Amino acid sequence: MQFKLHSPYSPAGDQPNAIRQLVEGIQEGEQYQTLLGVTGSGKTFTMANVIQQVQKPTLILTHNKTLVAQLYGEFKQFFPENAVGYFVSYYDYYQPEAYLPVSNTYIEKDLAINEELDKLRLQATSELLSGRRDIIVVASVSCIYGMGNPTEFENGIVRIHKGQIISRQGFLHSLVNSLYHRTQIDFKRGSFRVKGDTIDINLPYVDFGYRISFFGDEIESIDTLEIETGFSCQPLSGAKRNHQPGYL
Repeated sequence: MQFKLHSPYSPAGDQPNAIRQLVEGIQEGEQYQTLLGVTGSGKTFTMANVIQQVQKPTLILTHNKTLVAQLYGEFKQFFPENAVGYFVSYYDYYQPEAYLPVSNTYIEKDLAINEELDKLRLQATSELLSGRRDIIVVASVSCIYGMGNPTEFENGIVRIHKGQIISRQGFLHSLVNSLYHRTQIDFKRGSFRVKGDTIDINLPYVDFGYRISFFGDEIESIDTLEIETGFSCQPLSGAKRNHQPGYL
């Protein structure tokens, strides 16, 4: 899919010239370019136009989470049909372990993970590894901490499709190997539950799940699942492309 910019207005003033020069610089292999402009001069809109013309996957790095959130919202509005990822540190609080020799005190490591930020990080990673090219990832410079090995992440992906021949037990083992955990009560993100030949999976990177029905060793159907109600929504073929259906 191509980048498609949605905006009620067009570049004006110095913006068309800036867009042209930036696009030419990228096409000519310039490694460093600087876009100058005061606050409110439309730099984000200018860069959105550059992205649309260049048609390349884009990484946007900023220095703090506040600016990441602002840019994420703006680029989501500019590119509603494309993948826009949000990738920042998922720690609300982090206290590394420490030792105070004066008082002979050992302080254990303590941390608090923000579940919503963790979900968005996984969503951005999943979209990157899906192979799609129409993706923008907005991230803070601290995103490099704890991001994991992308090769190991990709090796842990479970790919499924309707009509696939796979034993039910083997499929359950593949979920466990991909760090999903089995439950019957607390159906949280990254967990699955089994009811006969039906397996419900709460995906860790989106707000819906999958309901997979087996007939013997064949996947008979795959439906999206409303987590709150437990009702099937629609067959897999009708799910949104941005959510990468078929990947666990």
